[in-house]
Amino acid sequence: MGKVATSEALRFMTDCLKAVGAASKAAQQQAELLLQADRLGHPSHGLNRLEYYINDIKTGACCPNNEPRVLKESASTAWVDANNVLGATAGHFAMDLAVSKARDTGVGWVSVKGSNHFGIAGWWAQKAADKGLIGMAFTNTSPLLAPTRSKQSALGTNPIAVVAPAENGESFYLDMATTAVAVGKIEMQLRKGEPIPNGWAQGPDGKETTDAALAYETQCLMPLGGVENTSGYKGFGLSAMVELFCGILSGSLYGHHIRSWSHSGEGGAADLGQCFVALDPGCFAPGFHHRLTDCMQHWRQLQPTDSNLPVLAPGDKERKNAAVTDTCGTVTYLQQQLETSAALANTLNVDPMKVTS
Repeated sequence: MGKVATSEALRFMTDCLKAVGAASKAAQQQAELLLQADRLGHPSHGLNRLEYYINDIKTGACCPNNEPRVLKESASTAWVDANNVLGATAGHFAMDLAVSKARDTGVGWVSVKGSNHFGIAGWWAQKAADKGLIGMAFTNTSPLLAPTRSKQSALGTNPIAVVAPAENGESFYLDMATTAVAVGKIEMQLRKGEPIPNGWAQGPDGKETTDAALAYETQCLMPLGGVENTSGYKGFGLSAMVELFCGILSGSLYGHHIRSWSHSGEGGAADLGQCFVALDPGCFAPGFHHRLTDCMQHWRQLQPTDSNLPVLAPGDKERKNAAVTDTCGTVTYLQQQLETSAALANTLNVDPMKVTS
């Protein structure tokens, strides 16, 4: 393990993206997105993802300096072609548009095609919440979820994110995959050389596996809820709902038509579908922020089943991790990540990350 100053991690990731041709703004925005994942305690979507973006640009699967454009819009909706830009570029364009429409009409709903991996979905919902709105973000992904009773994957991890502002600096923050876990968590177990827990993934025989390497090779994650008798069909249904909002609504690739994403950058453009929503709570019953704060504080005060593990409100873990990161001014990476990052720096002829300890 090694600690790296957050400013240094941001510099390194930005330099790597610029080294393969991304313009300064696009590189900076994508690097900020990755750093935010590490800051909040979601390393599967942080530095861990950098090489995927690098290889997509190098192979031409992603065109980082294109510009998104609006294909069709109404007062409260828009259909956007991301034009194969980096996910962060598409996300900022689309959520800014959704926020603008919500300010005018109370709601903004933006459907995006032609996009790429947009990192943690919560980053985009938070963008709307920072403006006093309820934010929602969804995306489809490469097929990784095995529908209930299936040996094969057919849908993505298809995350759901909802962030809403409350009183006294509080906020509701939900960012969850509709699979039991994101595939990046299996990658992190591989990096650590550790098995995965039961309920995360299945092997080629359709049975649960704890072998991280086999799970990563099979690429069949279990839906949220696990097997059928523990309500895994609900996770399958939620993933299908996200696909409806993303690929099917936007006209992008969807479900089983999306390429498999790998370090090689092979398979052509991702053409992911995404959905960005902003909603003005002021258009509804007064007192929204107070009621939300009351709920969150009540949940935390419930008697826990384990006195060492207090009940948490959605977003508490992320806030705690962010506070620790901000206080220390560093992010912690596995030794294997530091080694692969050093190799990447050498390949791209950029200054490697400086490890503080």
